[in-house]
Amino acid sequence: MEIVIRRCVLSDSDSLYTLNSNEMGYFYPAEQTTNQLSTILNDSTNAVFVAVNGGEVIGYIHGAVYNVLYADPMVNVLGIAVCERYRRMGVGRSLLDALENWALENGISSMRLTSGAERTSAHDFYKKCGYVLKKSQLNFKKNI
Repeated sequence: MEIVIRRCVLSDSDSLYTLNSNEMGYFYPAEQTTNQLSTILNDSTNAVFVAVNGGEVIGYIHGAVYNVLYADPMVNVLGIAVCERYRRMGVGRSLLDALENWALENGISSMRLTSGAERTSAHDFYKKCGYVLKKSQLNFKKNI
């Protein structure tokens, strides 16, 4: 098995839709996923990388520059998913490495991510990759 990490292209949209649905439980319509991906790929403050095995997209990571008034710019991991049958094989770590390298190439030296409280195995993974739990918080949303 040879996993290749590369920049995402628009034709990866169906694979990202499947990963979001199957691995993350996000049921966002395929057509809207394509539209969102098109916008994201044309925004230089975003980066999306995919993990490919034998032509099949088996994982992805999406990050964006995160600017605040109280800290230097960071890259915010907005999504990371790996097909279950490829977990614990280094795919997630390779995706994180690709995004971290992109951040460094863009002069950014810190990363941040949030993860659902129930995703305890993901939390263990992030800790193994050097991420430190900084705080617990609640996430509020309002449709307007």
